[in-house]
Amino acid sequence: MSTAPRDYSSIARLKCCVIIPTYNNHKTLKRVLDGVLQYTQNIIVVNDGAADTTVEILKEYPQITQVHLPTNRGKGVALRTGFKTAREAGYNYAITIDSDGQHFPDDIPVFINAIETEGDALLIGSRNMAQEGVPKKSSFGNKFSNFWFWFETGIKLEDTQSGYRLYPLNKIHTKYYTTKFEFEIEVIVRAAWKGLPVKNIPVKVLYDMNERVSHFRPFKDFSRISVLNTVLVVISLLYIKPRDFIRSFKKKSLKQFFLENVLESGDSNAKKALSIALGVFIGIAPLWGFQTILVLFLAYILRLNKLIAFAFSNISFPPVIPLIIYLSLQMGSLAVVGATPIEKMSTMEAIKQNLTQYLAGSILLATLLAFVFGMAGYLILIALDKNKKHNNA
Repeated sequence: MSTAPRDYSSIARLKCCVIIPTYNNHKTLKRVLDGVLQYTQNIIVVNDGAADTTVEILKEYPQITQVHLPTNRGKGVALRTGFKTAREAGYNYAITIDSDGQHFPDDIPVFINAIETEGDALLIGSRNMAQEGVPKKSSFGNKFSNFWFWFETGIKLEDTQSGYRLYPLNKIHTKYYTTKFEFEIEVIVRAAWKGLPVKNIPVKVLYDMNERVSHFRPFKDFSRISVLNTVLVVISLLYIKPRDFIRSFKKKSLKQFFLENVLESGDSNAKKALSIALGVFIGIAPLWGFQTILVLFLAYILRLNKLIAFAFSNISFPPVIPLIIYLSLQMGSLAVVGATPIEKMSTMEAIKQNLTQYLAGSILLATLLAFVFGMAGYLILIALDKNKKHNNA
């Protein structure tokens, strides 16, 4: 193993430490500690209530920071404790390495080099899960986790379950909700949602079944992970994806949006016109509070242009809302038997008392204007295409 001064100086300059959560891994703990000490003495060991000889082994290493939890709380708690200890000590980065011997400490410089050359990111050591000796449950669990991480964040990774990671401590959250193995999923998903790059870097892995002790309980831990993923998927669909979509939309000027998403879009004129119609319908229909979610969901299901549909769903911006309500009530007075004439509705209370009239009228108005805007958009797009072809001739 290398003891090059460069590794020590780089780790010190970055204010990086190595966090080792451990629980009943006395067979491999000493080897891991000795390996990490080849690169740094900035080590924080979190003893998660071990009942073996872990405490006696750690007495041989008075130069490293040690935190002893009185009872076993779970890997998530151990890591959160390590993060808190590292922040309080003034560290900016933390590399986490499991104490079961599967990771190679000589990969520490790989993480350091990546940060120095590419900038801040949450780095996950990507193991070769196809190599001989890798347990089938680990391979399956990794594929399972990779899929849901992609679904929740849009980021494709080869390995999302490796415990060999580098965390930028000042750029991840400080408060978390999970305590066991599922914590490592929560932290990377929420980091990605926060805008922190989450990347894989290749690392070596060793599965020695004679020494390695795994505390992963397939049924209980897969159940906890499944519950967490269910919650994360709901949050992603209802909040994160609409939020990111709106942010990307707001970054564009009106002219840029019109050029990129209307004129230069690869969609057909009919699809663009239908997207306009969908946006107008959802924007006027009495769906207050759900318009953004619904228009994006329906545009996705119907394979329409989401940006165009979202843009036109904002037709009901504050200055025109009174006009939309007025026209909806007018339309409702034509459709509902015994409807109250609009001129007799002098207060909002009167409108509330004629809610059926308003609802019916708003649906009719939404349908009518969706048709008008969609047809007008289609004719304008055709005219623009003809004009473009004429200019290019």
